[in-house]
Amino acid sequence: MSITAHAQSGTSVFKFLELPFSSHAAALGGDNVSINDDDITMAVHNPALLSFVSDKTLNLNYMSYISGVGVGSAAFSRALGERSVWAVTAQYVNYGDFKQTTEEDVELGTFSAKDMAFSGIYSYDLSDYWSGGITGRMIYSTYEKYSSFAVGVDLGLNYFNENTGLSASIVARNLGGQIKAFDEEREKLPFDLLAGFSKKLSHAPFRLSVTMHDLTDWSSSPTKSGSEEKEKFSKTLFNHFIFGVDFLPSETTYVSLGYNCKRKSEMKVNESSGWSGMALGAGIQIKRLKIGASYAKYHTSSSSLLFNFAMTL
Repeated sequence: MSITAHAQSGTSVFKFLELPFSSHAAALGGDNVSINDDDITMAVHNPALLSFVSDKTLNLNYMSYISGVGVGSAAFSRALGERSVWAVTAQYVNYGDFKQTTEEDVELGTFSAKDMAFSGIYSYDLSDYWSGGITGRMIYSTYEKYSSFAVGVDLGLNYFNENTGLSASIVARNLGGQIKAFDEEREKLPFDLLAGFSKKLSHAPFRLSVTMHDLTDWSSSPTKSGSEEKEKFSKTLFNHFIFGVDFLPSETTYVSLGYNCKRKSEMKVNESSGWSGMALGAGIQIKRLKIGASYAKYHTSSSSLLFNFAMTL
């Protein structure tokens, strides 16, 4: 006997591409496309933000994810003339070893599961206020005897007005598809359309950020005019929003707090979220060295830690 089960949304492969690359973005709720600091990890979330990154920046990252999963990544950037910057990145996800058994629960040994992605990013200053960027990515995954290879592209656009402290962006992620499928049927990449803005307050050391994601997926929109349908839609509408705030005591230090509405909604147990969706972090620059760390609550029983280290060579 079986019943219909509802879990987290998702019908695509390579979901590891949705993991945060930046500890700053993770601390602001898991994603951000509009923070225009000198931070190469933010360029992975939005390639247009690479325009704000210093020449010859080397970055190393590690994330301790759910159930002991380890995620390592690295990035390096170079300026190309006065208006453009390029960078390369790599990401590796190790899920560890798993027991391999028969249907009768007879152990045959172990197998591993891994995800990898290698990217090239290019950004160009279109004007004093606008910058655009593009990311090309090669993706490879192997789970036991199954493997897949794909290519993806991200497109980003950013507007920044230094006088008002307003930064606004729009990003299309994971355009592309599988070249080699796991099985006979090719599956989709986790495409996402995002928009967001950040605003630094004029007379207080705070910066507010709002990020909207899954803007092409409105499957929860009401099909009827009933009050229950409208109430359900109003609740799921907030699942498209991530809210974050930075406390900026100096030009080289930040403390961040974020709230991911979708994560809170999907990870609650028995109507209790247990702080799911909350995230916090901090970062500091000491001369040419930058250090960032974040803590994110994914579920009542699990969380993640993400560390960023960057140096200008």
